[in-house]
Amino acid sequence: MNRAEWTAKIKQSCEKAGTYQAYFDDVIDTLASILERRDIIEEEWDGEVIVEHTNRSGITNKEQSPALRLVNDLNRDALTYWKELGLTPASLKRINETAMKEKKKE
Repeated sequence: MNRAEWTAKIKQSCEKAGTYQAYFDDVIDTLASILERRDIIEEEWDGEVIVEHTNRSGITNKEQSPALRLVNDLNRDALTYWKELGLTPASLKRINETAMKEKKKE
């Protein structure tokens, strides 16, 4: 998906969860950008988990694929944004409990 598609999907998810606010648009755009980059890397990645790397000394070692590392890092970053937007079960529960406490105070 491209950034515009991700943005629309994230907004729709926020609306369904009842967490969407217009001032979240910058956060939503950042998350959409992260997901777009992740998708591009996944498309170009050959699926190798372990690759051989030869260092300056000429020694060849096996290491985790740089593409896999990037995908994992981007997924970790995206999860942080999903949580902030209330789009994980735990974060939605936390938001709803906070809202209920505020209603009781009123």
